[in-house]
Amino acid sequence: MKRIFLPAGGAILATGLLAAGLSGTAQAARDIASDPMARNAGDAASIATFWWKSNGAALRQASAYYWDSKEVKKLVSKGGYTPDGNPGMVAPTGNSTSTGKAQNVNIPRTIGKVFFLDASGRPRWCSATSIQGNYKNLVATAGHCVYDTDGNADTMSKWVFVPGYYQGKTPWGIYVGKQAFTHYDFDVYEDYDRDYAFVTVYNGIRFTGVKQVDGRDYDRFVGPKFGGRYILLSEDAGRLGDNVGGQGLAYNQPTGKIVRTFGYPYAPHPDGSKPYTGVTPKNCYGKTSAKTVGAPDKKIEEHVALKCPVTPGYDGGPWLLNYSNAKRLGYVNGVTSTFNDQDGNDRVDYISSPYFDGETAAVYNAAKNTASGKIVGPNGELLK
Repeated sequence: MKRIFLPAGGAILATGLLAAGLSGTAQAARDIASDPMARNAGDAASIATFWWKSNGAALRQASAYYWDSKEVKKLVSKGGYTPDGNPGMVAPTGNSTSTGKAQNVNIPRTIGKVFFLDASGRPRWCSATSIQGNYKNLVATAGHCVYDTDGNADTMSKWVFVPGYYQGKTPWGIYVGKQAFTHYDFDVYEDYDRDYAFVTVYNGIRFTGVKQVDGRDYDRFVGPKFGGRYILLSEDAGRLGDNVGGQGLAYNQPTGKIVRTFGYPYAPHPDGSKPYTGVTPKNCYGKTSAKTVGAPDKKIEEHVALKCPVTPGYDGGPWLLNYSNAKRLGYVNGVTSTFNDQDGNDRVDYISSPYFDGETAAVYNAAKNTASGKIVGPNGELLK
C-alpha cells in the first residue's frame, strides 16, 4: 500500500508537485504517516460484529500482544535530551469526578484495550487511552500496537478500542479504528524512538440483542443476519470523548517529572513468574529518568524510563503528567513502549516511552483534526 504523508494541518500533499518554496511543508509532511483501517461504515460494522458475536468470544479469547519475554534487556543511559521547541499542553476533557478523600488510585474512564488480529491472525490486545481531539474520536497507544512490525505489513487488522473493557464486557461500546497516524520513521523504519500512534475511531456501536422478524423485514434489514430470520440489533453509542472524556497531551516537557502510568500487564517476567492476569488495569507512579536511555536493537536513542515492575500487555498504556485522582484526568506525556531488566534478576523493573516532542505533537495534530463518523443510523440500521 502507498501511504499518505500529511503535514501537521492535515491536508494531503501530492509528492512530485511540491515547489521548492514548499520544502518546509514537505519536511513536515514527511514526519507523518497515515494508514486507513476500516474504510467505511460497512467495514466498521463487520469488524465490530466480529468481536461481539458469540457473546464477545473473540474479545475473551484475545491475549496480550508482546514479544518473547526473554528479549527483555537493559537500557543504556544516553545523556540528557534537548526539546525541539517550546513546551506545549492540550487540556483534557471529561466530567468523571470522585468525592471524598480516597486512598486508592481512581482508574480513568478513558483507559481500555485495543484489540486486533496479529500477523498470524490471532486475536491480541494492547493498552490504550482516549485522548482529547477536535472530534472526540481519538485513541493514543503504542505504534507497535497499530502497525504490524512482525509481518512488516500495514496496520493490524480488525482494530478496535474498548474503553473500560472487562472480561468480554463493553460498557461504552466498541469503537472501530478508521485511520491510524504514526511517525514516518516508525511506519517505515520501525524506529522505536517514535513508537506512538494516534487513531481516529468511528462512533461507538452497541449491540442490543437478536430479534426474529418476518421475511420482508429480514430482506430489507441492513446488518448481520442469521438463519431462521434473526437479525442483530444495534444502536449508536455516540462519540468516544463524549462517553469517557479524553486525556490531554503534553510535549517538550522536562524529564524528571512525576507521572502516573496505566495499563493491563499480562505476560510473565523473564524468569517465568506471572504476577498479572491482564484482567484489570494496574498503575505505577514515579519520576521519569532525568537522562534519556537507549536500546540499540530497536534503534532507541531517546526514550525516557520509569521504575515500574509491570510486564507486557501494559504496552501502549498512557504516561499521565499532572494526573488528578479526583478528576481522573491528566496529560499524556508518553506511552509504554519497552520493558527492561536493569538489575539483571530476570524480572522487569523499568519501562520506557518515546520522548514526546514537537514531532509527536505534529502527528497528534494531524489526527485530532480528522473526523470519522457513525456506523449506525437513526433507526438502528447499519450504514454502508
